[in-house]
Amino acid sequence: MKYSPSLFVAALVASVSASNVLELDTSNWDNFVGRGKPGLVQFTVQTSLCEGCKFIAPIFEKLADVFSNKKEDVFFGLVDTDDNMSFEEEYGFKSYPALLWFRGDGTAEPYEGGGDLESFVRFVTQKSDLEPPIKLPTPPQSRVLDYKDFDEVVMDPENDVLVSFTTPWCNHCKAIKGIWGKVTSIFEPESNCVVVNVDVEGRKNENLARRFNITAVPTIKFFSKDNKEGERFELELTESNFIDYLNEKCGTHRTSDGGLLDTAGRLADFDQLASKFLTASSGDQESIYQEALTLSSTIDDPSKSMQYLRIMENIANGTEGYHEKESKRLEGILSKREVARAKLDEIKIKSNILRAFGAPTEEEEDNNIQRDTAEL
Repeated sequence: MKYSPSLFVAALVASVSASNVLELDTSNWDNFVGRGKPGLVQFTVQTSLCEGCKFIAPIFEKLADVFSNKKEDVFFGLVDTDDNMSFEEEYGFKSYPALLWFRGDGTAEPYEGGGDLESFVRFVTQKSDLEPPIKLPTPPQSRVLDYKDFDEVVMDPENDVLVSFTTPWCNHCKAIKGIWGKVTSIFEPESNCVVVNVDVEGRKNENLARRFNITAVPTIKFFSKDNKEGERFELELTESNFIDYLNEKCGTHRTSDGGLLDTAGRLADFDQLASKFLTASSGDQESIYQEALTLSSTIDDPSKSMQYLRIMENIANGTEGYHEKESKRLEGILSKREVARAKLDEIKIKSNILRAFGAPTEEEEDNNIQRDTAEL
């Protein structure tokens, strides 16, 4: 039974007609495939239920744009297989989107890489011998678990763990492969906020699939420190959604480039003391410092407050212009990013806390630095 045309595919086809992606069907297929020029073809379906199709569409469009000045060397095509079912029969597609690389003689091989732009560009340049039109970073790798080490990592009561359950044949799994690797890399410094992948294809991990009721792939589940049953991730499978979700669940403060947000290291109760400290009289500074010491002794991890105390000591000891000079020095280091990642995190946290000693920004005043003191 054929699907009803969706707004998604209608919009996609309309955009293709004005893009660098060729709209292919049975009537023009032979004009492009097997004519000496290689190309990458995306096969999709007319259904809003194809999340992978929606995910890949804009990236595939960007891919064609990146190679727009190489049209004599490589082409990019899109096929709606609902209107051209013979392609599904010929190539035996089991899931969508399906991507095939066609050599100049018309023979094909499946695309097995990630669904991010860099993975696509890397694949096309390798297959076509073209120079990469954009700078390609080293692709991040996912951390892979199996039946032997799954419980050691995921069931550890000290760990919050986000798990992707995938299979090699699942095209949507392939589409998020690059994103998953990047998210893994972003949270690598967080020892207790872990991102892993489990391949549930084959017999060795089938017990894991049954144990956690994995009936479709990809399935993403979050195993918190206090819930090892696993909570299903229900949002769209995008990099930003994964990052925001993990920051909320793990209490972390990661950004898309692997750095830290301006909220990292900040503690609401200490911010209130810091905001008064810089302009206070020496007597009031001593009183505020003693209050901070007392507060530090009441929190679960006193080490989180040590940076506040050190800054208070430097200011109170009369180091001339300490606050302004140190802030500028740290910002200079952060802008160059020439030190190790762990050191950058340390510097960013100190820079964030130093800002708490200055005049609050309008946004900080409006929001009153609404960070959950449960982080303490």
